[in-house]
Parts: sequence; structure tokens; C-alpha cells
Amino acid sequence: MKLDNFHRSSASSRVRIALALKGLSAETVTINLRRGEQRGEAFLARAPSGLVPNLQNGSTALGQSLAIIQYLDDLYPQPRVFPSEPVARARAWEFALTIACDIHPLNNLRVLQFLEREIGADDAQRAKWYTHWVTAGFETFEALLAHHAGRGPFCLGAELSIADICLVPQVTNARRFDVSLGRFPRIVTIDAHCRSLRAFIAADVPTADDPAPSEAPR
Repeated sequence: MKLDNFHRSSASSRVRIALALKGLSAETVTINLRRGEQRGEAFLARAPSGLVPNLQNGSTALGQSLAIIQYLDDLYPQPRVFPSEPVARARAWEFALTIACDIHPLNNLRVLQFLEREIGADDAQRAKWYTHWVTAGFETFEALLAHHAGRGPFCLGAELSIADICLVPQVTNARRFDVSLGRFPRIVTIDAHCRSLRAFIAADVPTADDPAPSEAPR
């Protein structure tokens, strides 16, 4: 397997975590988003969206992190990250989509660059935009944890799931933009526990002050 990847891409981090949890290896190919490499002809030929991550496994090429992780979960079901029990599975999707649909698309690099280049937003305005949408999404996520989290250190309680895989990289991004997490104690606790686990360490999930390889800190 080969994984087109950018170190500080939270969507790429999700796939790296899933691979590490399952004990799978993939050759990683760095696509530097800040240098615009995602718009190169060679990359677009295998990833028409121009987005990372992109997984190639034999003749199969897949984009979108959640689709890739579902594919890996079907091929290599141990350990599962999408629960088999229907309610738990739906709940895991609810958590994951709160990150992947309600927060991330509004705050990824191409959106922030559009705000700057096309709308004329300055750094303070971009930060205000980012903080608003992360805070709104985390308010929902924290409330879902209060209502539905079982006993245990993960979003669903005792079992790690796609919910945790999506949450941890998003917390990194929030901290990079100095979003206050004081109102989200459950999120902070789950994030800290996950980061102590071997798979998250092996996946090299960035921290708030961790630059991408060959990228100067901003």
C-alpha cells in the first residue's frame, strides 16, 4: 500500500492512526499542501480531488479518510474501529461526522487560504472564523460525550473507535490556533489518553507546535 499524505493534514493523520492500530504498513508519499503539490498533474492523475489522504492498494485507489478507514476495516477487521453493534456503530459515525463534516471542511487549509486571498481576511479574521467553527463543533461533541459516552477512556467508553481517530487530530489543530479547550474537559481527557497509546505514537500524530517535515513553523 501507498499513502499520499501530508504530516499536518488531520485527515491524513486519521488514516495513519487506523493503519497503526491494525498493524499495517504503507509507503508514505509526502504531498506538501503548502507548496501546492496537490495541484500537480501527477497527483491529480491518481487523486482527482486534489486532496490528501489518498490510498493506493494494488489497482484500488481511494480518497476521503473515512472511506479509506472503512475499506481498511472491512479488509482487516481486527481491531475494528467501526463497531459491529448497530447502535454503537451509528453513534461512532455521529461522533466522527461531527468532526469530519461540521468542523474540518470549514477550517481546512484551502478554505483558510480562500478567506485570505479572495475575501481579504487578515490573520485576526481568519482566527475568529476558525475559532467559531471549532468551538461550535466541540460544543456538540462534548454534549454528545456527556449523553452517550460509556464508562472508559474513549468516546464510546471502553473501546477505541473511529470517533477517537477523528477527534485527536482535530484537537491538535484547535491548539495550533490557540482555541481555548477549557470548556471541553471530556475531549481533553480522551485526547490525552489516546496520545499515550502505542498506535497514536507510531502514527506520529502532530502536536500543536510540530511542523510538517520540510516546513518552517508558521
